[in-house]
Amino acid sequence: MATGMFRNKNNVRPKKTGVARRRRLLEQKRRVLALGVDEEKVRRMTTQEIRGLLRHPCDVPKHLLAK
Repeated sequence: MATGMFRNKNNVRPKKTGVARRRRLLEQKRRVLALGVDEEKVRRMTTQEIRGLLRHPCDVPKHLLAK
């Protein structure tokens, strides 16, 4: 039997592609824009900052919201 495949699960699991990563980032940017954050501010944010805002959307700081 092919037990090596099941034993080394990390070797056979699918890897993330660049296309999927960019698509996910674009969707997250759209979600942050829907929260009311200014587009220019979203453009300057890093991916970690965008994901941090989406973890707690109710706690978006007031200075980030568009006026």
